[in-house]
Amino acid sequence: MVPNQNEYFEKLVSIRETLKEAGTEYWQLYSDFSTWQFWVVCFILFAPLVILLFTIDRKNIFQIGFFGFAVHVLFAYIDSFGIQYGLWGYPYQVFPFLPSLSLDASIIPISIMLVYQWTLKHDKNFFIYAIITAAIFGFGFKPFLVLIGLFEKYKWVNYLIIFFIYIVLFLLGYLLTRLFQRMQKKSLDTK
Repeated sequence: MVPNQNEYFEKLVSIRETLKEAGTEYWQLYSDFSTWQFWVVCFILFAPLVILLFTIDRKNIFQIGFFGFAVHVLFAYIDSFGIQYGLWGYPYQVFPFLPSLSLDASIIPISIMLVYQWTLKHDKNFFIYAIITAAIFGFGFKPFLVLIGLFEKYKWVNYLIIFFIYIVLFLLGYLLTRLFQRMQKKSLDTK
């Protein structure tokens, strides 16, 4: 027998509420201000933002910012998918309701933004440096996070897959930026 749609949906909402409460309780027990991991995750969140504040090229701030925002959004979607499907998780968080904020909103998009900015300024091939950055994150940073217990991978996920995810996200962010630049240029050319 097929369950009533409204009842089934209400059941899903109830399960999500229970999961949220358990996540908040977990955060209070293991990931709050009293843990060193909390402060490391805070550092991973705020240090790149401070660095960006002082290093971003103000002449190209919208282009670089758009690129970083595109990477941030894409990464947030992929990270949410991975967490939702039990492929990976973050045992320690700044906020219990945003499990991967430090990576999604700060260190990864800002790092690749600075790489993008550098390639623009020095007329270098972004793709080569994006692959190098993906390798550093996929084979260096993520294993380090696993080593200190800030990231857990499950099922079939390995560092090679994480490396490829980074490449895809960086390249999609780049292509989205180029697409919007073309649309803007086309709009300005027709005026």
